[in-house]
Order: sequence, then structure tokens, then C-alpha cells
Amino acid sequence: MANQNSKSWLGLFLLGALLAVGIVVATLVISKTVERVKFQNQRITVKGFAERAITSDIAVWSGQITTRSPELVTAYDNLQADLGKVLLYLQQHGVRKEDISIPSVITTIQYKRTANGSTTNIVEGYILVQTVKITSPDIDQVTDIAGEITVLIKDGIEIDSFSPQYFYTKLDDMKIELLGEATKNAAMRAEQLAENSGSKVGALKYASQGVFQITPVYSTEVANYGMYDTSTIEKSVKAVVTMEYSIR
Repeated sequence: MANQNSKSWLGLFLLGALLAVGIVVATLVISKTVERVKFQNQRITVKGFAERAITSDIAVWSGQITTRSPELVTAYDNLQADLGKVLLYLQQHGVRKEDISIPSVITTIQYKRTANGSTTNIVEGYILVQTVKITSPDIDQVTDIAGEITVLIKDGIEIDSFSPQYFYTKLDDMKIELLGEATKNAAMRAEQLAENSGSKVGALKYASQGVFQITPVYSTEVANYGMYDTSTIEKSVKAVVTMEYSIR
């Protein structure tokens, strides 16, 4: 009887041992499978950045001449006389004729108002506005004119000078170069991050080009829709790309 009990106990022990070994093996297999699947699905997302300083090569300036008179013809004659003086001033300061554009005259009719402020249909006078525009590669010349042309006010000319705008005409070619630099920068960042985690960068899975930011030098301002600063001569062009790589 004791011998039979010993055999029964030994059988149970062997069965339990086999089950334990099976569970351990199964656990290892499952864990390795999960680890492999998780490892294969790992990805890394990085942003690449490139920046370059540029100097504007085109300046645009606009000024407005205004005349007022109860008579339309008189207002127009005065406007033409003032325009002639402005054009002479520009010529004397070296502005080329082909750099000047003169759009149509804008005419506003002034109607008489009653004592309570209501508008009547009685014409009281006319306001005529003539815009003069300069587009030139001579940045310094345009900048000087924008700041000095209001001296003509001393000659009785009602003239408003707007701030000049500065543009860079070779931006499209530079964008391609900047995208290439930003892409390389993103790849370097991915390699560094992967190396720090003991991994290696695999295939590129996704790439997205961000908007270009053209800002004053040293500016940190950005916008989701991009920026194009026209107020400064010296600018900075920034490009950003988003890259996603697999990790192996």
C-alpha cells in the first residue's frame, strides 16, 4: 500500500514538473513574440530644421497725393500739377522712369450734410487721390525716398508716404536647398535618438513639409500658415520638415 502511494506521489510530482516547464517555455515564447511584434512596430518621429540669412533685393514703396476742391476739374488740375512735382522730385533723386507706376485716380464725392448729420444729395466737393508706386532693386534709394519725400508738403502738396516693403526674389530656389538641409538635419536627429536608446534607424515611413517662416533676423515668431516679413531688409528664412522612421 505504501509502495502504491509512493508511485502515485511520484507521478503527480513529474506531472507538475512537466506542467511547470511547459508554462515557463510557453511564457518565454509568448514574451519573445510580443517583444518582437512591439519592436517591429516602433517608430520615431523627428523634426528637421534649416535656416539661412538673406538680404532683400527688391524694394516697393507707395505714396498718395490728395487734392480737394468744390469743383471736380479744379481738383483734377491740382492733382496733375502735384503729381508733376512728385515725379520731378523722384527724377532728381535718381529713380528710373521704368521703376515708377501710376494707377488710376480714385475719386470720392463729398455730399453736404444737414445739421443733424444726415447726408443729402447736394455735392459739396471732390477728393481725388493719386497713388505713385516705385519698384526697384536699389534698396537704399527707395528707403531714402520713403523717409524724405514728405518734404514736398512745404510746397503745398498733400502727400502720404507709406513704409517701404522689402522682398527677396530668389526665394523659390532657396526653398529647395533648405528642404534638403532640413531633411538631413531630421535624419541626424533620428540617428542620435536611436543610438541613445540602443536602436538603429530603419526605413523612412512618413515625411511632411512645414510652412516657411520668413522673419526679421533673430525673431522667434512663427505662424501655422507661414510668415513673410516685408518690413526689414535683412531677414531669416526657416524651413521645418517632419520625418518618421522605423526603428530596428
